[in-house]
Amino acid sequence: MTRTLTALLVLGTLAACSPRDMADRMSRRTAETVVRPIVDDALTEPQALGVTRCIVTNARPDEVQALLRYVGVYAGSSTVATVAGILSRPETQGCIRGSGLPVPVLGGL
Repeated sequence: MTRTLTALLVLGTLAACSPRDMADRMSRRTAETVVRPIVDDALTEPQALGVTRCIVTNARPDEVQALLRYVGVYAGSSTVATVAGILSRPETQGCIRGSGLPVPVLGGL
């Protein structure tokens, strides 16, 4: 009985993870590697991690795709502008403040 219940729980969990959801989560995690160095310049390391997550969480799918183009390269002014635009949204700032973190000023923007 326990094995059957365990198997059903595992199958239910796997069914809940659609390929689209998994791809979105992977894309957002990868986008964090682009956003994090930008935020690192303005905050301490622990603060930067939380702020980065809030920024990526509140990025629209097209913005996540734009950020993915800059994986592994130094962020230029257009990348910083994209991140700053996401950062300026009330929902992003609410996420940051709700986490008890300061809202950074990025690259003089």
